[in-house]
Amino acid sequence: MHETVEGYRKYFNQIVGFFVVEDHILHATQGLVTRAFTDELWNMALSKIIAVLRTHSSYCNDPDLVLELKNLIVIFADTLQGYGFSVNRLFDLLFEIRDQYNETLLKKWALVFREIFEEDNYSPIPVETEEEYKSVISRFPFHDAEIEKQPFPKKLPMSQSVPQIYIQVKEFIYASLKFSESLHRSSTEIDDMLRKSTNLLLTRTLSGCLQNLIKKPHIGLTELVQIIINTTHLEQACKYLEDFITNITNVSPETVHTTRLYGLSTFKDARHAAEGEIYTKLNQKIDEFIQLADYEWNIGESDGRASGYLMDLINFLRSTFQVFTHLPSHTKLLELQCNIL
Repeated sequence: MHETVEGYRKYFNQIVGFFVVEDHILHATQGLVTRAFTDELWNMALSKIIAVLRTHSSYCNDPDLVLELKNLIVIFADTLQGYGFSVNRLFDLLFEIRDQYNETLLKKWALVFREIFEEDNYSPIPVETEEEYKSVISRFPFHDAEIEKQPFPKKLPMSQSVPQIYIQVKEFIYASLKFSESLHRSSTEIDDMLRKSTNLLLTRTLSGCLQNLIKKPHIGLTELVQIIINTTHLEQACKYLEDFITNITNVSPETVHTTRLYGLSTFKDARHAAEGEIYTKLNQKIDEFIQLADYEWNIGESDGRASGYLMDLINFLRSTFQVFTHLPSHTKLLELQCNIL
């Protein structure tokens, strides 16, 4: 039954049909059945229904199917409630299924994030015309007065994955909202649900994808620097995600007990990890230069020329530090640059 929505629909239709008949007998006959009897019968059936739904829904890994199941349960509950049957336990079950739905969403978006990171070129976004510039800032809240003054063509500091990640976080929020619809919950409760599920997306799913990305062997110093820049802009965009949820739910962020988004810690942790990886890779590269160098340790006096190996090392450091100049001023890598120099 857990593989298709039709299996669930047939299951619910049979149950509804049975209890509609029981209700008709109750009201159309005299003493054949009683309200107490139908209520007891319903409570017995409800316990079995909940057990069956809990078991079968736990095997479902498709968020779209889980969402369809939720809609069927809501229709099923509303229908039987119209005949006077208590359905509170069904809505309690929906909250369990909601957690499962969010888990399936998190798994789905983990794949989305990985694909975005794999396809990124980790280079600043080039914009040739004002139309291209407006297209980017319509998808991602970027504002920089200095860059706006620059003539076209120009480059935006973040790479293409940044607006894509931002859009996908919003898509996740929309997907999470779909389950909250028709659950007869207040706007404040829905707002809280959305913020909690979005926090899981940021602190667990996106954070995990970023940490895995940073540790990939093919990610070099230039890519790591771009990742630091990207996470800085994503961190700054968190306040816009807060506003996005507020606009959806119409719940003021100043409301007591409003859950805050924890994206700031996610992106700060990713930056620290990237900085640590740069430090490690840079030291490894310096060690390689020194180990490969064939110095004449017993030379009597200098011939006035620097070692070719040292010149290669200096040129490497110069080009690397040139990349560092694009980093935000607060990054620890600037301190590293000063220490090495």
